Formats: sequence, C-alpha cells, structure tokens
Amino acid sequence: MATQRIAFKVHGTVQGVGFRDFTQKRAVEYGLKGWVGNTDCGRVEGEAQGPEETIQRFLKDIDKGPRSAHVVKLEKKALNVEDEGDGHFGVRRTSESVFDSL
Repeated sequence: MATQRIAFKVHGTVQGVGFRDFTQKRAVEYGLKGWVGNTDCGRVEGEAQGPEETIQRFLKDIDKGPRSAHVVKLEKKALNVEDEGDGHFGVRRTSESVFDSL
C-alpha cells in the first residue's frame, strides 16, 4: 500500500474543544506519524503520514472532530513523503499558520 503525507487545516469551532487531543488520539490509533497544533488565527493544522487508505479514514475523522467541535472546512494538500522520523504523532504549541507555506 502506498504511503501518503498530507498537510491539513481545519476551520470552525476547533479550539478549546479538545480537537488537538482528538486528532492525536486518532493518529496514534491509526499508526500515523506527524503533528497537530492550534494556530494563532483560530484554526487547527498539522501533518500526517501513513498508508493512503489510513490517511483517508483519518481525514474523515477530523472532518467531523470531537463532539463539541464544529468543523466548517477541512483543507488538505499533498506533501512529499519523508523517510526520517520515529513514527511519533505530536501536539505542538500554538503558533502562526504554516499551511500556506507548505
């Protein structure tokens, strides 16, 4: 199965509702590597890498989010697959958005 790496950006009521923890939990369950973090403009974004089919299931999950979230838009873009890394999926501190620069 082909490996895929994507960047994602989630718009809506996604901060203060456990979205990062939800995303990390799903990614760990699926065995993905990458990261998730809040942006200072009120969104959640990150990267995920793993089998293509698993990435698609992960995106469906975060398009819904945890119960108290309200996702209005999920953006994604394909990135080059990275070989390095320890298979970890981390939570990052709130920062400026990097989505558009990827």
